[in-house]
Amino acid sequence: MKQRKRNPRAGVTLIEMLVVVTIIALFAALVGRNLFKQSDKARVAAARAQIEMFLGALNLYKLDTGTLPTTEQGLQALWRRPADVPNWDGPYVEKEIPLDPWGRPYVYRFPGEHGELPDIISYGADGKPGGEGINADIVSWKSQ
Repeated sequence: MKQRKRNPRAGVTLIEMLVVVTIIALFAALVGRNLFKQSDKARVAAARAQIEMFLGALNLYKLDTGTLPTTEQGLQALWRRPADVPNWDGPYVEKEIPLDPWGRPYVYRFPGEHGELPDIISYGADGKPGGEGINADIVSWKSQ
């Protein structure tokens, strides 16, 4: 039998492995941070789109019933017929009223404080009124 000679340079040294792992970690940190920023932007865009969808459904509701749902009836009136509402011909949305992209219910007020339309609000990532950036409120009376 022939004995195989081992090449002393074969394989990877510990230092080479550490360099590769460090490069991969740095790359992942840079890419991950940008992915989280895009995720935040997508949530804000989704909240705006849902609010616009609610406003469209509320217009249909008003055409049928002659009025908009009260604060107490809320957005659920688009999905389930409220008591004592004549001419309701819903549901006016395809599915149950969703939570905002951060998992909280939208705030609905009618009459609203910002004109004739109802106020529909998502309080953003922090779930509190006010805020800036990702924590800023997404509201029905401002187009952004």
